[in-house]
Amino acid sequence: MQTPPLYPDFEHAYLDVLAHLTGSHEYRNAPRGNASREVLGLAFRLSDPRQRLPYLAARRVNPVFHFAEALWYLAGRNDLAMIAYYAPHMRPDSIDGVTIGGSAYGRRLFTTSATDTLSPFDQVLNLLRTEADSKRGVLPVFEAGELAVPGNPDVSCVVALHLLARDGKLHMVCYMRANDCDRGLLADVFCFTMIQEFAALQLGLELGEYTHFIGSAHIGDRDLDRVHRVLAEAQQRDTSPIVPIVRFPFPAMPAGTSFETISVVLEHEAKLRADRVRYTPAKIAALALDPYWQQAIHLFEIKRQLVHQPGHPVAAESLAALDPGLRCLVARRWPTRMPDTPAVLP
Repeated sequence: MQTPPLYPDFEHAYLDVLAHLTGSHEYRNAPRGNASREVLGLAFRLSDPRQRLPYLAARRVNPVFHFAEALWYLAGRNDLAMIAYYAPHMRPDSIDGVTIGGSAYGRRLFTTSATDTLSPFDQVLNLLRTEADSKRGVLPVFEAGELAVPGNPDVSCVVALHLLARDGKLHMVCYMRANDCDRGLLADVFCFTMIQEFAALQLGLELGEYTHFIGSAHIGDRDLDRVHRVLAEAQQRDTSPIVPIVRFPFPAMPAGTSFETISVVLEHEAKLRADRVRYTPAKIAALALDPYWQQAIHLFEIKRQLVHQPGHPVAAESLAALDPGLRCLVARRWPTRMPDTPAVLP
């Protein structure tokens, strides 16, 4: 009996998952017409869940969406308007055109029900405060009733998140019924490790390991070309003495982060999304927010420029205000919208 392999950061795990699925997949199938390669029962662990972003040029990660989705979860929201602004592909997942169902994981984690005055998240935190060694800190997400909805376009991929406090650290185990390992896996690991880190701060614990279990791990045939480019890039980078390895440390979430912090950040996000305000770096620096969360505001301001100022390059000062890792990812994601100022580019 063995535990899943342990990786120092998500990028290493992501590359191994892709290599395994392309080289040793068990099944070929096409659920709902999506041809894919599949492995059952895949799992991995991260020793430092904070290092949650891959820096691979071929993958073009979208850090704006990742921050927005994590905040959307932490706020317990299920509104389509916000999340579809950052991910328009989610619009067809809404049954009523107003809300998101299964994928609105935060709605099930962070809101109360008609019979409970505390959210499931708060109940688990209270449990761990009174019984530190408890094994019961499970946050269910998947609901059997989702399968009873005819033609449901959005059944939760997450079964549950499991919080375990051990030796002064908060560990998390995530159980997935299914994961698209080229697409959804990146967003899921980013958001769930953010939730883990947020929970650790509320409990006054250090960040522990993150474990990710997947029932059906798969990649779609439509993404195979990109997957092969990602793996080729990684191989060349790791074997060539002249190809640099580009990685940036992801900073720690500040100790004072609370639900109020999340609410304040999202107030600014809403104004930027509606193009009601325009924030220069100086205005963002003057906000009553830790520099960590100011970085999220910088990302949302850049998204405002991308959406509401089409045909114009992103302001050089906005790009320069980003931490180097986020600046690198933004420049790779939207290369045609970058300013003609090499000094601010990674």
